[in-house]
Amino acid sequence: MVILYDQFNLGEDIYEIIFATEQQIIVAKLLIEEMKVKEGEIGKTEMSMFAMALHEGRVVEMTDTSGPVTMKKKIKISYNKRQFYDRILTPLKSMGLIDYDLYKKTYKLSEKFNKNMMKIGLLWLQELRKPPIAHKITKQ
Repeated sequence: MVILYDQFNLGEDIYEIIFATEQQIIVAKLLIEEMKVKEGEIGKTEMSMFAMALHEGRVVEMTDTSGPVTMKKKIKISYNKRQFYDRILTPLKSMGLIDYDLYKKTYKLSEKFNKNMMKIGLLWLQELRKPPIAHKITKQ
């Protein structure tokens, strides 16, 4: 997955940088919070149940702490099960935010994303420090 971002207009949280739509942001936040509640790890069956609940359009109670007063609100989230796997879970796995253990058949929150971002930064520093390569642009 490719993350394109504007350094001058970074979102307030990681979800706004990674996902394109408000609905994707909400679903990703719900998934991560669900995993946090279960100590950062959920099984394949639990993930399927989570995706099915989204598919069926269940009502979710969310706590909004963005304003001066903390408020609880109920919202109905409906998200296609296949799109959940394609647009939410697969990108989170490919970027290293979530790991899947084939032997235990569990999904686990991961710090690999952070390590990868640091590695990318170091690669850029190496590129900056390389001496210039002589080249010549010619007309044809």
